[in-house]
Amino acid sequence: MANTTTTTDRPDFKALTEAGRAVWSSGDFNAIARQVMAAAEDVVQAADPRPGQAVLDVACGSGNAALVAARRYCAVSGIDIAPNLVERARARAAAEGVEVDFREGDAQALPYPDAHFDVVVSVFGVMFAPDQARAASELRRVCRPGGRIALANWMPEAFGADFFGAHARHAPPPPGTPSPLRWGTAEGLTELVGSGVRDIATRRRSIHAYYRSVEDGVELFARCFGPTIRALNVVGPDGAEALRRDIAAVFERYNRADDGTAVVETEYLRATATRA
Repeated sequence: MANTTTTTDRPDFKALTEAGRAVWSSGDFNAIARQVMAAAEDVVQAADPRPGQAVLDVACGSGNAALVAARRYCAVSGIDIAPNLVERARARAAAEGVEVDFREGDAQALPYPDAHFDVVVSVFGVMFAPDQARAASELRRVCRPGGRIALANWMPEAFGADFFGAHARHAPPPPGTPSPLRWGTAEGLTELVGSGVRDIATRRRSIHAYYRSVEDGVELFARCFGPTIRALNVVGPDGAEALRRDIAAVFERYNRADDGTAVVETEYLRATATRA
């Protein structure tokens, strides 16, 4: 694994960003994203953009939140670091007959003017940008005064902590990688986005992801989810069974079904703020 720290022990954000691009470009993230569509609907509802307003979906993946906003007749843009996900988002928009300006780009350096958007959203996206302070600053910068910022982030507890913790035990992230779960706490959010915003509000929310079975869910992630693909590559054939077993244990812990299928309860932190 390439060294991702400098001689001063400051994280090499460029290297971490490129590593992240490779992770999120692998597999077929859309197969995972469609299981959390309800979170995108929740975030857009909380931001409540109106027809004609300019909306940006940061780290949009295959376009969940962007498409929800487009159905409201908003002027929507979406940006993601993974080119294959941008192409999938464009295909989804075309299939729905809505116009969205999807483009490849970095949440840490958004290619938009200051105060350009009425609403800025991110659903399990911006939290994975390695330079967290810069990504948070970019959210504020492109949002107009009085505009809304709305986020959904995994928390350092419940499903998100257990799921990503299972991966980290077997395949630790590259050195210098900050915990994305910082975004899933009120304190972390205040530190990151508090400057220049007002009326920060957080609320724990819960949705359900559906799979044919726990085993089917684990296989889906092993085949389609970039972080799981990376972890399996790190541990190799000798460690794959143990990793899959630990992921399955997390699915079992949050499975609310009793009929052999899997209905996995996934809690997250929804945050909203107004640009000052």
